[in-house]
Amino acid sequence: MSETFDTIPDDAVLSGRATDAYFDRTVEALEGAGRNPHVVAEVTADQFPDGEFEVFAGVKDAAALLEGRDLDVHALREGRAFDGGPVMRIAGDYLEFARLETSLLGYLSHASGFASAALHARRAAPDSNVLSFGARHVHPSIAAVVERSALLAGLDGFSHVAAGDVLGREASGTMPHALMLCFGRGNQEAAWRAFDDAAPADVPRVALCDTFTDEKDEVLRAVDALGDDLDGVRLDTTGSRRGDFEHIVREVQWALDVRGHEDVDVFVSGGLGPEELRDLRRVVDGFGVGSAITDANPVDFALDIVAVDGDPVAKRGKLGGVKQVYRTADGAHHVGLADRPGPTDGTPLLEPLLKDGELVREFDLADATDRCLADARRVDY
Repeated sequence: MSETFDTIPDDAVLSGRATDAYFDRTVEALEGAGRNPHVVAEVTADQFPDGEFEVFAGVKDAAALLEGRDLDVHALREGRAFDGGPVMRIAGDYLEFARLETSLLGYLSHASGFASAALHARRAAPDSNVLSFGARHVHPSIAAVVERSALLAGLDGFSHVAAGDVLGREASGTMPHALMLCFGRGNQEAAWRAFDDAAPADVPRVALCDTFTDEKDEVLRAVDALGDDLDGVRLDTTGSRRGDFEHIVREVQWALDVRGHEDVDVFVSGGLGPEELRDLRRVVDGFGVGSAITDANPVDFALDIVAVDGDPVAKRGKLGGVKQVYRTADGAHHVGLADRPGPTDGTPLLEPLLKDGELVREFDLADATDRCLADARRVDY
């Protein structure tokens, strides 16, 4: 354990210590009985397709957890939309991975939930600049998971600095209400100028314009204060004060245009979800989306043994036998037995990830994003 924060260290995860207690009991029982069967286990959320697609994410961390162990693993590509059936298949002696199930499902479930929610935001405003602003709503140890999932789903950037260090991307953001409040009412111009003086040249000059007075008033004051240096304004008006937010934004846009400042972008944030993005995308240039992503439920994955020593098995309510999943020409998801022919127009989606414990796949976030957005269009996400 960390001596300061309640976080689980990497070595505890890799050693299998980050597990549910009953897996320890299972290992003890099997070892005591001298049993270690060869099994095939599958990770699934739903057994059959139901038309509700989700986005598969967390594969990179899952691969790092399983790498180096005597296992063969097949999985969907990250960013793939899925609807029923397995997203991952693990073959090997059960004791090789028994204690890893808890962490494996955590990696896949949380990231897939974030990515699925982020894709709903992306699809709601496909032509707008959409940033992930939700890291403050999650434990800081998983901020990079949130931001990677957001990028995977096609969002244009994120706000968390340390996540950027992990991902090799620069975080985005300009000023919070705290900066405005530190200068005080009537001194908004001083706050905007202080930001302009201190921020690096490559940081867009986006002024927050809703702290003390009417949004239009503060926007026009920001224009006067920063002149041609002003790139945009952000409205983060709390929901209790918004009224008709679209009308407020249109009024601000009109005030800018009539004064010859139509090149100043309007960016909005503050509790926005896909519905608000659809309503506002015609009148704003960009969005910050937070809780709509971080409040997403983790995808309810389970790992189940479906074959033992070559024989199909299943617990009640689950489907025994080794399976394959397919994307058909009409964009549908199909589940079938792996040793039977699939649909004539189907593309198999479970592909090799590890062979004898060796990673046989590379992870490229840009490729995963392209796959995610193409799949979203294909399945009408």
